[in-house]
Amino acid sequence: MAKLTDGRSGSIAKAHIPERGQRFIYDDHRDAPRGFGLRITCAGGRAFILSYTFDGRKRRKTIGDWPTWSLEAARQEARDLVQQISSGLDPLEADRRRRSEPLVSDLAREWLEKHATGLKSEAAIRGYIQNDLLPMIGRLKVSDVRRRDVIEVVEEKAEGTPRAAAQVLLYARRMFDYATDREYLPANPVAGLKPSSIKVKGKRDPLKPVTRTRVLDGEEIRKFWENVETCGLHRLTALALKFVLVTGQRPGEVAGLHKCEIKDRIWTIPAERRGKTQTFHTVYLTDLALEILENSKAELERLHQRRKADWGGYLFETRVGSPISNAALCRAVDRHHEVLGTKYVKPWGRWTPHDLRRTMRTGLSACRVRPDVAELTIGHTKTGIVAVYDQHGFDAERREALITWAEQLEHIITGQGSDLAGPNVVSVMGTRSNA
Repeated sequence: MAKLTDGRSGSIAKAHIPERGQRFIYDDHRDAPRGFGLRITCAGGRAFILSYTFDGRKRRKTIGDWPTWSLEAARQEARDLVQQISSGLDPLEADRRRRSEPLVSDLAREWLEKHATGLKSEAAIRGYIQNDLLPMIGRLKVSDVRRRDVIEVVEEKAEGTPRAAAQVLLYARRMFDYATDREYLPANPVAGLKPSSIKVKGKRDPLKPVTRTRVLDGEEIRKFWENVETCGLHRLTALALKFVLVTGQRPGEVAGLHKCEIKDRIWTIPAERRGKTQTFHTVYLTDLALEILENSKAELERLHQRRKADWGGYLFETRVGSPISNAALCRAVDRHHEVLGTKYVKPWGRWTPHDLRRTMRTGLSACRVRPDVAELTIGHTKTGIVAVYDQHGFDAERREALITWAEQLEHIITGQGSDLAGPNVVSVMGTRSNA
């Protein structure tokens, strides 16, 4: 043993290099713990080490290379390691576990495979994790993630899209819950993190859900109806948007409409295509709705004759065999908003395809349709004790509501009505004869 000294003229720099293998010089300085020393290789490399015994086994831990590590820093590190060993922790085992610990990107891949695959929202969940979370913290070890790391991700997202930021936080929390269950880390770093904790300059409670109430007025409805098929939109896209306004169903449900779902005047939306409910829903097709479908079939026949391809059965397809997507409907409206006569209404801005559905629902109320019937008409389900005890479908009332709305819509389109409500409004009390 010898006392190690630092510097160009110290014993470390002048230590003899072995012809082969490696040699060890242990430090007998009073501040050096037992087993602390220097390893010298035949290539001239010098590194500080700590030799120790754990559970009866001799172990050697490399602290770091000299001169990257100074002698004093290495001694201090050795003293810290001795404290860990005396408390029952093996530094080499800790290093092995550290190396085997997954990165956040590895955790995300595992969690998405087990908890997102097959869900209707799979694409959205993968987008939030892969496009927002991983670019910022994907390279971190799971145990290195701190609350602040996730907060920064969410706050950056909230600058532009607050609602999406809330989803990022939701799925980040669920993913780290999974990591905690699998003992990848002792506690979820974002457990208990509330949306109100997210702060964005100039925005109060940026993640607080804001209810959208945008509806089209009579002028917007007229301009939309008059221009949507001639403004440059794919005609089947235009017809799909019209069908949303006429039936009041969700844009995504309309976009995926297949011929097998239509029988006579009834459109049955299967449960697997309804995102928010687990039951099928029937929609009575008014003359106006049937006219749109006939126009769609005629357009499909024209396109498929030109393409010399078989029709896949989707009534609003944009590519052979594939229906238009909800996102494509939104992009189409946004791209042609000027010619569609869209107004900018604060705080919502221009209308979206889903606002056509809200407009139809508002129109039902303007036509004095009972609220419970109106809700069932657009596909909302009964709730609470009513859902348990009232199993009546109100088919006749829903049919009357759709007929009344179609009549009111035609009045608006032709200029006989100035808005959703007008002198032509009739009360729907189930007294009209069947159409």
